Amino acid sequence: MTTIAELAEIDAARLLTTLADPPIHIEPLGEQHREALRAACAADPDIWEIYPVCLHGAHFDPAFDAILEARSRLAFASFTGGVLVGTTGYLNVDAADRRLEIGGTYLAPHARATGVNSRIKRLMIEHALGLGFDRIEFRIDTRNARSARAVENLNATFGRRCASRPDHVDGLSPRHRTLFVTRG
Repeated sequence: MTTIAELAEIDAARLLTTLADPPIHIEPLGEQHREALRAACAADPDIWEIYPVCLHGAHFDPAFDAILEARSRLAFASFTGGVLVGTTGYLNVDAADRRLEIGGTYLAPHARATGVNSRIKRLMIEHALGLGFDRIEFRIDTRNARSARAVENLNATFGRRCASRPDHVDGLSPRHRTLFVTRG
């Protein structure tokens, strides 16, 4: 019998693969992406105040290293036309409950409002659903209206308020909105 830990390892290996919808593709983030991602992240220094992890300036290298080492994050480099334009990932993969989160997404300014974000998220959603995941979550800072619009365009629905904490949605601070895509 396969244990939950073994199942999680199998799912992680299957989730972390190159996905493509030309000219867009994502591939597992690695050391070879460090300098191109540093340049993409430097293109918008002000945006990092709304991210839980800062990939700008002196924060870049420690944050990049932590992302590569994190077991709770399956990180990707995002490309369009062969040029690295950002990063995204699967987070908090729960094999037992067949759910995961898509997040940690950053796109350089020139790649925003072009459809790249929605196309990447669709690739990731279809891949996760194809592997048997039933619930995909997006947790978006309320100050990030652009990202919220992109996720809403994927037919995601809003999370429910927590009875024990009416100021929270699904246990998160009121500064976050939780949206879901579910099978069926």
